[in-house]
Amino acid sequence: MGEHAVFIWPAYGVAAVILIGLLVASLTSLRRRRAELARLEQERTGENKR
Repeated sequence: MGEHAVFIWPAYGVAAVILIGLLVASLTSLRRRRAELARLEQERTGENKR
């Protein structure tokens, strides 16, 4: 890469950090949505029993 390595490796690092951040945010959102769905399904099931 020669003299451009000074710019390329930090760019790879920034891209990796952003991708990891997006993965963490997506997994956190998925976990919250699943918990919300389970809560809503439980409420619905509770209403059907009455």
